[in-house]
Formats: sequence, structure tokens, C-alpha cells
Amino acid sequence: MIHATQALLDALGAALREIAPENPPAPTFEAPKQASHGDLAVTSAMQLAKALKANPRELATRLVAALNAQPAVQQWVDAIEIAGPGFVNLRLKPAAKQAVVAEVLQGGAAFGCQQVKDPRRVLVEFVSANPTGPLHVGHARQAALGDAVCSLLATQGHEVTREFYYNDAGVQIATLARSTQLRLQGFKPGDPCWPTDPENPESKGFYNGDYIQDIADAFARKETVKADDREFTGSGDLEDLDGIRQFAVAYLRHEQDLDLQAFGLKFDNYFLESSVYANGQLEAAVQRMVDSGKTYEKDGALWFRSTDYGDDQDRVMRKREGGFTYFVPDVAYHVNKFNRGYSQCINIQGTDHHGTIARVRGGLQAQGLGIPLGFPDYMLHKMVTVMRGGQEVKISKRAGSYVTLRDLIDWTSRDAVRFFLISRKADTEFVFDIDLALKASDENPVFYVQYAHARICSVLRTWGGAVGAGADLSLLTAPTELALMAKLAEFPKMLSQAAKDLTPHDIAFYLRDLAGAFHSYYAAERFIVDDAALCRARMALLAATRQVLANALAVLGVSAPESMAREDREESAA
Repeated sequence: MIHATQALLDALGAALREIAPENPPAPTFEAPKQASHGDLAVTSAMQLAKALKANPRELATRLVAALNAQPAVQQWVDAIEIAGPGFVNLRLKPAAKQAVVAEVLQGGAAFGCQQVKDPRRVLVEFVSANPTGPLHVGHARQAALGDAVCSLLATQGHEVTREFYYNDAGVQIATLARSTQLRLQGFKPGDPCWPTDPENPESKGFYNGDYIQDIADAFARKETVKADDREFTGSGDLEDLDGIRQFAVAYLRHEQDLDLQAFGLKFDNYFLESSVYANGQLEAAVQRMVDSGKTYEKDGALWFRSTDYGDDQDRVMRKREGGFTYFVPDVAYHVNKFNRGYSQCINIQGTDHHGTIARVRGGLQAQGLGIPLGFPDYMLHKMVTVMRGGQEVKISKRAGSYVTLRDLIDWTSRDAVRFFLISRKADTEFVFDIDLALKASDENPVFYVQYAHARICSVLRTWGGAVGAGADLSLLTAPTELALMAKLAEFPKMLSQAAKDLTPHDIAFYLRDLAGAFHSYYAAERFIVDDAALCRARMALLAATRQVLANALAVLGVSAPESMAREDREESAA
């Protein structure tokens, strides 16, 4: 069907040039609002009506005549109808839909992927958690979104880098070091020195989780901890605050790496905030902003005219007592991204970062480096609420005050965490229901989809023949077969659009629809039948469906199991 649709798209382009030779619109198909209206819809007649000063239904009639003269239409279209104010609906011949089976089997794991005309170097920054504690459920949602976005972009031929940005200095890290030192000295949460630190007045208090004691014990034992981007050995010296700091950062980076490994996520690069201070990048970025005339001095502080770039108020860059505010190193960091040659940068962050977007983008425009407007792109996600037994879960003993990524995986599975956290738009709040994620029923979306894949594997095992060999696809004419093939044909376009829109949840929606189309087919027809030719054709369709399920799940980082408990009980009934 992919080949047939492209041929029909070319035919539509030729027909549009015939009726509007001076300014033909780009040929495009839409999905009819109702399946009963046909397989492809064209709205060009209504778009052209004003420019050509013609009645849209009259234009639709002329368009239909031009289409009917095209060889591709004669080959692949069963009927063309005009509806409403000027819609043109095309009903495809069964052969057009059946062709997708062979296309999927030929494409295999690459089916759905394509090489865009303008592939980009894209940097996606996500998770980016400071090493002050375990990764929480917000980081989990970022991990699921970010990894899926990267995989989506890769299916379109873009060169993608996964980057993790974090601070290894500053107030939070100082609080981490003092919290660990106090544990080494025998103090614990609840003692008089908690919750404020007189030597670190900007902190909100020490870190209370049990993991702080684990760090202190490991430091006292002079252990060596190794993370993906650093390694450090503890001195065991209770007065070695800098050593405690470096050890604690390495220890928690190691813990984060274990979380990410459990999630099945590997970053290509780790970037330290301290590096933009170390080699003068931050000072250079600040000087360019000053030179642009977009800064001013007030009350002893240096201000940025961020209102010139859509911010609701100007922002302090350098505080009265010295030191830069948070958005200034962010600007320097994004200059670094641009200078590394990335034509697109995507930041995946919580909605609490919304207020920084205008000032960071404005700071980049003030650099005078030719950085594009709207650089970088942002995908902001809302919070995750965890429910268990009908009650909200708020506390993890390990973290002290929040549910961690590792908690979610331990309570359910990596597949469930990935699928659930990608199954809603990023800008909507999400309730992660632990009990639902454990259900082996159709209510559980990840089970529902994986079960479809396992069911197909079961039928193909029982059959035992060579898939696709000599299959006569023209025999696939049952309504549920045609519906399933139409859904398979949507996969490449869905991937392409989701990559353009940065909407990985569309894959989860598609998977549920595809699984539903298969389960309906499973309920309506028998596959291993006496008619050998029909049996081979149906096995080919099943194999194609299995392939697309696996391909879509792979983009989400979710496994495609070949066997599941409920499916095993049904294998003999196929």
C-alpha cells in the first residue's frame, strides 16, 4: 500500500497541475473522518476555490475527471466519490491494501524508517539530574520521553546525540557534601543540626534519605566508585570535605547509571556545568551580551533586558554580591551546543522550567552568533502521580521523600515504566497506577500490545511453515483483514509525523490501535485452515503484523515477547 499511495500521490499532483497550472497546491491525502467514506480523502478542491473563483464541488468534479485519467488511479482505485462541499474520497482496490504485507516483510526491522532529504545533527538533552540523590519519577518520565524522541528522530535518518547535563559544584552539591560529612561525624536527621546549615545559608536543608548514610559508609571504607563519566576513591578522612564532595558526586552518578541501566538507557555524552566556567565560555557569553547593549547595571547587579525577547520582566544576570544566576550558565551551555555544530537542540524538562525559556533564547539572540530564533526547542512535561492500592505513593525509604525510577521498575517492570510514561502527551499530568501495570489483562495497555505480539508468535509456531513463501495475498479480503492491513500501512507516515511534531505518545496510541485491529481479526477468523493457500496468506499477514508491532515497540524501548502466560493457554486453539 505504501507504493500504491505514493503512486497515487504523484497522480494527484499531476491532476492538480492540470486544473490549476499556475499555482497548484502540494498534493496530500488525509484520512476520511469516517472509515465508511473511503480510504483516502482530498480537500484540494476547497483550497483552490477562492484562488480560482470557482465552486468547490465544480472543482472537485474536474479533479475527479483528471484523476480518473491517471494510470495509477486506474490501477489502484476502486471508486472515487465527491462528498459534502467538495471532498474527494478514494476507495482503494483490495490489491492496494494487500501490497503492504509484502512491503513489511521485505522491509523487516527497517520498515517504517526513511531517509529525509535534509538530515540534521540533533542533540537531545534530558534527565540532566544533579547528582544529589536517586532519579525520581519526573526523571523517569524524561527518560522515557527523551529516549523515544531520539529513536523517533533516528528512524528519519537524523544523527542524534543523547546528552546528560549536570552540575558538580554549587549550593546543592555543597549541601550534599555537608550532609554526608555530618553522617560521617555521627549525626543523623532529627538531630539539632538539622534542617538548616549555617555554613550554607542558601540551602533548604540537608538531604535526609538513607542513601546519604550509604555514601558516608562507603567513603569511610575508602571504596572506589566508578560512573560512566568519573571515578573517585574515598580517603576516609572526616575533615576532607572536598574529597567527600567528589566521592559523593561519583557515588550518586554511579547510582544514577545503575538506574539508567535498569531502564535500558545509555547516554552518548555527559556535560558538566563547571566546564563552562573552567575555560572562559561563561565570561565570553556574558561579554557578548554586554556588547550587544542588552544589559544594564541597577542596584549593584547586572541585568539582562529579557523583556526585549518576550520575557515578562528583565532578569538579573550577576547578583549584587557576585555570582551569576542560573540562566547565565544555561546560555553559555547552549552557545556550546550551537558551536558543536548541532542544527537542532531539544531540551526535555519539567514544566517548572517554562519561565526560563524566553530568557535563555533571548540570551542566545544577544550573542550575535547567528543562532536561529527559537533555539533550542523545548519539550516540557508535567508531573507524575504514583498510585498503589488506590492510594497515592509519595515516599521512598531509599530517597527519603519521593518515589524513584528504580522503585517504579522494581514494583512493575522496565517495559511497563517505559510504555506507561510515554502513553500520554508530555504536557498532561499522568497517574502511574502500579496495580494496573501489573495486571495481565486487556486493561493494561502494555500487556494488551505485547500480548498481540506473543499471540502471533504462538500461531506461527503452531503452523511451522515458511512465512511469506508463495503467499497469494489477493485472498486476504475479509473485513478484519482489510482493516488490519490499512493500519499496517499507516505506520511509516505516523512515524514521520511523530518525529516532526516530537510526539512520541503517537506511537503508543498507534500500537494500541494496531493491537486492537489484530485482536479483532483473531476473534473473527481462524488462521490455520484447510485451504493451504489461504493459510499461507494469513500467516504472511500475521508475520507482517508481528514485525510492525516489534518495530514500534523498539522505538519506545519496549520488548516484544514471543511468549506470555495467557497466550500459552490459547496456542492450541488457533
